[in-house]
Amino acid sequence: MHSSRHRLILLAGTTVAAVVAGTLGTVVASAAAVGCRVDYQVTNQWQGGFGANVTVTNLGDPVTGWALTWSYTAGQQVTQAWNAVVTQSGAQVIARNVDYNATIATNGTATFGFNASWTSSNTAPASFALNGVTCTGAPPTNGPTTPPPTTPPPTTPPPTTPPPTTPPPTGSGMQMEDLDRGLISVRSGSGNLVSWRLLGTETSGVAFNLYRGSTRVNASPITGATNYLDSGAAAGSTYTVRAVVGGAEQAASAPALQFGAGYLDVPLQVPAGGSTPSGESYTYSASDASVGDLNGDGGYEIVLKWEPSNAKDNSQSGYTGPVYVDAYTLTGTRLWRVDLGRNIRAGAHYTQFQVYDYDGDGRAEVAMKTADGTRSGTGQLIGSSSADHRNSSGYVLAGPEYLTMFDGRTGAVLSTVNYDPPRGTVSSWGDSYGNRVDRFLAGTAYLDGQRPSLIMARGYYTRAVIAAWDFRNGTLTKRWTFDSNASGNGAAAGQGNHQLSVADVDGDGRQEIVYGAATIDDNGRLLYSTGNGHGDALHVGDLDPGRAGLEVFKVDEDASKPSSWFADARTGQTLWSTPASGDNGRGVSADIWAGSPGAESWSSAVAGLANTRGQNIGRKPSSANFLAWWDGDPVRELLDGTKIDKYGTGGETRLLTGSSVASNNGTKSTPALSGDILGDWREEVIWRTTDSSALRIYSTPTPTSTRIHTLMHDPQYRVAIAWQNTAYNQPPHPGFFIGDQMANPPTPNIYLR
Repeated sequence: MHSSRHRLILLAGTTVAAVVAGTLGTVVASAAAVGCRVDYQVTNQWQGGFGANVTVTNLGDPVTGWALTWSYTAGQQVTQAWNAVVTQSGAQVIARNVDYNATIATNGTATFGFNASWTSSNTAPASFALNGVTCTGAPPTNGPTTPPPTTPPPTTPPPTTPPPTTPPPTGSGMQMEDLDRGLISVRSGSGNLVSWRLLGTETSGVAFNLYRGSTRVNASPITGATNYLDSGAAAGSTYTVRAVVGGAEQAASAPALQFGAGYLDVPLQVPAGGSTPSGESYTYSASDASVGDLNGDGGYEIVLKWEPSNAKDNSQSGYTGPVYVDAYTLTGTRLWRVDLGRNIRAGAHYTQFQVYDYDGDGRAEVAMKTADGTRSGTGQLIGSSSADHRNSSGYVLAGPEYLTMFDGRTGAVLSTVNYDPPRGTVSSWGDSYGNRVDRFLAGTAYLDGQRPSLIMARGYYTRAVIAAWDFRNGTLTKRWTFDSNASGNGAAAGQGNHQLSVADVDGDGRQEIVYGAATIDDNGRLLYSTGNGHGDALHVGDLDPGRAGLEVFKVDEDASKPSSWFADARTGQTLWSTPASGDNGRGVSADIWAGSPGAESWSSAVAGLANTRGQNIGRKPSSANFLAWWDGDPVRELLDGTKIDKYGTGGETRLLTGSSVASNNGTKSTPALSGDILGDWREEVIWRTTDSSALRIYSTPTPTSTRIHTLMHDPQYRVAIAWQNTAYNQPPHPGFFIGDQMANPPTPNIYLR
């Protein structure tokens, strides 16, 4: 909701004195800047108030400890700030660093934000001063006073040095993966359905030629959907595809992956079991998975969590076996294994891992919470190898907590920081035995509109804290922390779900965190809270294409609140709701029936199927779980357990029953992963085999005439694949409507790395 934005580079002016504890005084810091620039940006404005972001660039010597001062001329008053401590006396304002952004290197930056009130006008400040020195926007003519190092840097960095990160071009949209064609061949009757990716940068003006061996199988270039049913072709035929641009045929793709029986098996290496200190034996099963281009070759690898058989819900006492996280190529080569160690408890709410290219080097990293005894994929130890922080009930309620970014290629540690938010006093989260304190969520969001940030969170029943991290040039740095205990944020307490969603709900080009019934803006402030409380399922997307923007559908546990509700994702305004009925545990929203425009919504505790206006339009589906685009039309199918069904008003039609596979997460019955992993825009589903010896990837054998770019180049959908493994897994939604009578998909505003 950034409707009134202006960006100012503020130049020469008079020095402004600092305001300390309501009085004028001198700024004291360990070093004074001799050159600086300030970007002052009004990010949103409403009647009587506004929000602003401020970026300070230090053009002089490094500073450790800083204070930025300015004056207002129109009576503006700062009311709340983040990433800085801001005080005001009259017209004069001072913003001081917090502990994690106290140091600003030469040419480095520090960013903070605030909310403020205004009356008749909102004139920007005329000048700023950093540590008492006026910011002119230019470095001093003599350069920094600190002499350069006498030893030149090595021409080739050592292997442990991360590659430099190249900043994105200005105004180029969001950084996305430079994917290959993802070409696959799925046996379909007596032929092969061959499909491939249409990249988000080539949604028009590109056609394709498909080759079986050296023979072109299409009579004229394919300009429609990116699939081709090669009828009568032999099983095991080899295929490549070539783009045709301006009449010229481009280079051939990599050969198609073969789904000879409708699926591809990725062999796994099952960890050895063990026994707990109380003598309980345990074994391992493959659990939640994610994908990322770990080696930068344009194809996806799989990152997999191994869950011990004695994994626990937070409400359950008892020891668990350690959690392992592996990386595999699609041919089954294990790249690495991380052992999280005895001080990370196993269960759906403890380890949420994120796989994404955070630094823009073209290769994905892997992030997760770590502790004493964690060992990386290269054997590096984090913390103490001998520390055992488990209590007699098996909970880990003491000892250090870390956040680690791992190299996706090797599993090596790239950066480790203290986990934020820290546990503090266990009972302050709602109980004293360790249930609510260790409810973790994770995600990935484009908070600046161009590059991804890591989201790590703790708590949702009572206190809710969300920390945003950037990973740049080999280091994790804090962007902001949102805490429901902080002044002005109390409406977010108790509003979290067992999962989150990420979407650009206000249409400003930057993504927000939909944290259940509350939404946090990209700048780390509370955008709104519906007050409807905690729940188990949440869907965010263009669920009603007949109205502008995105919508939220959510179910609730609170017996005094609506059992389900449908709201404007930008404002939280309820569009319709259903009466309270206790704990409504499951709910789904998607276009599953062409007989009604837009998405249909349904839930466990509510009879019938609702249209976009909340009206009952008939029989609700027999499942309320996952979704998949599977057959040829753009209406979505039902994914539950190890099957895919087509909804019908009189009953479901079975489209797929997985063979010798199992679902995950107990009664939740979710796949290891489901999404547009390969081929055209339809979704694959990945289940573990019943003995966990492989991950079995299924892809549709049905042709489609609908042409859509790969959903992995839609930023909302791509980050949904990243957060899908979080706690109570939920299906992904793109940022645009896919369904009956859909409009032409929008061109993604992205650039490829």
